[in-house]
Amino acid sequence: MAVKDLPDNVFMTTLDAAASWARSNSLWPMPFATACCGIELMATASSRFDLARFGAEVMRFSPRQCDLMIVAGRVVMKMLPVLQRIWLQMPEPKWCISMGACACTGGVFDTYAVVQGVDRFIPVDLYVPGCPPRPEQLLAGIIALQDKVRKTGTLTGREFAQRTVPTGPPPFDPDELLRIREANEQLAIVN
Repeated sequence: MAVKDLPDNVFMTTLDAAASWARSNSLWPMPFATACCGIELMATASSRFDLARFGAEVMRFSPRQCDLMIVAGRVVMKMLPVLQRIWLQMPEPKWCISMGACACTGGVFDTYAVVQGVDRFIPVDLYVPGCPPRPEQLLAGIIALQDKVRKTGTLTGREFAQRTVPTGPPPFDPDELLRIREANEQLAIVN
C-alpha cells in the first residue's frame, strides 16, 4: 500500500483517538465542595477507593489548570457568582459533574437562598445522585465521563462549540409590565 492510497484524514483520526484516550485518562478535577458531599469527595480520593487509578488524583484548586469541575453539595445564591467565575476561568475542553442531590436539584433545601440545580447556571455533563453519594457512585460517574470524553473526541473542534446554558426565567415582558401598572392605577383610582 503506497502513501498515496491512504485516506486524507487517517492521521487526524488516529491522533484524535490518541488525544481523547490521553485526555480521558488524565482528568484534573477542580473540587467545588460546599457541604457533606465534599467529605465523600475527599473519601473518594483516599487510599481505600483510590481515585488515582483513573487518572484523576491531582485535585487542583487553580481553575486554569483543571478540565473537570466537581460541584459537590449545595450552592447558595451568594456563591453562585464565584462558581460561574471559576467555570469561566477553566480552559476548554472542560466538563462538569454535579455530585449529590443538593447540587443536582437543590435537595431538601427548597428555599430562595439555595440554587435548585447548578445545571441552570453552568452546563453539567454528568449527574451523580445521592445524599450524599457513596464514593463508588462518584467513581462510576468518573468512568462514565471518561467514556464520554473518549467518544466525543478532543481535536475535532467540538469542544469549542458554544455551549448553551439556560440562564433562568425568561426576561419580563414590557407589555406585561405596562398592563400590571395600568391595573394598579385602576385599583388606586377605585380605592
